[in-house]
Amino acid sequence: MSIPCYPEWVPISFALQAEIQDRLFQIPDGVSEYTFANLYLFRKRYQYHIALHKHSLIISGEREGKRFFMSPCEVPEQEVVMELFKTHDYWKGIPQSVLTANQDRLLQWGIEITEDRDNFDYLYLRTDLAQLPGKKYHKKRNLVNAFRNAYTHEEQPLSVELLPQAMMVLERWRQDKGEDGDYHAAKEVLELFTLLGMQGSIYYINGQPAAWCLGEALAQGRIFGIHFEKAIDAYKGIYQFMNQTFAASLSEHYTYINREQDLGDEGLRQAKMTYRPWGFVRKYTGHYKP
Repeated sequence: MSIPCYPEWVPISFALQAEIQDRLFQIPDGVSEYTFANLYLFRKRYQYHIALHKHSLIISGEREGKRFFMSPCEVPEQEVVMELFKTHDYWKGIPQSVLTANQDRLLQWGIEITEDRDNFDYLYLRTDLAQLPGKKYHKKRNLVNAFRNAYTHEEQPLSVELLPQAMMVLERWRQDKGEDGDYHAAKEVLELFTLLGMQGSIYYINGQPAAWCLGEALAQGRIFGIHFEKAIDAYKGIYQFMNQTFAASLSEHYTYINREQDLGDEGLRQAKMTYRPWGFVRKYTGHYKP
């Protein structure tokens, strides 16, 4: 099975995994949403469908009653873009590299471009998160050191054999939060661990499973994107410990770590900014304004 030609759409499926992933892996920006795994895990939430026009990959979705389309790799031809705006409310997730190469002609087509700050991905130097160097990370180092002194801890690469223990952590996380959040996607990523090919670690406190994280390579392997982090909050400092320890365990060929967006949540934004991001993976929204 291959991706059909626009205007025919098909749902995201494992039959298309290799073709989708090969195209998305080449995107230089390292947008966190643009991986097969991410699209597949959130296919139900956003009703994702996919099509191909010449070399342009097009994704259709729906959020809060509004239809949107995405073109991760390049801008489709003007005729196709105009057709898409007839059936979609807006153009979502335009990467910086795509916008830079096409901004003038998009304006000529009557498309108004705006920053989507709530969906900017936070980009950090891997060495900063792994080493927490200098005065700017003083508080983070203290918190991680206090955690290490307070608990007997162990890290192991997440494997098929350890998935039941990761699932136990997820269920406890859901219970403590009192809401689902991304629970269903996180549960499915564990169930499909071998098929999705992600990399992660599981953490033990006093011999008991207490946290895990999962992610994957982006941008031709320059960036590692972290998609899921789940932990038992009762262990103070566990998220900061996991953040630092996992960054230190990653291969040195990763220059950056993408820790995804804050979705406009002020508390989450403040927490992400305290880690002093190197920069952002910027994304833009387009509306047709003839």
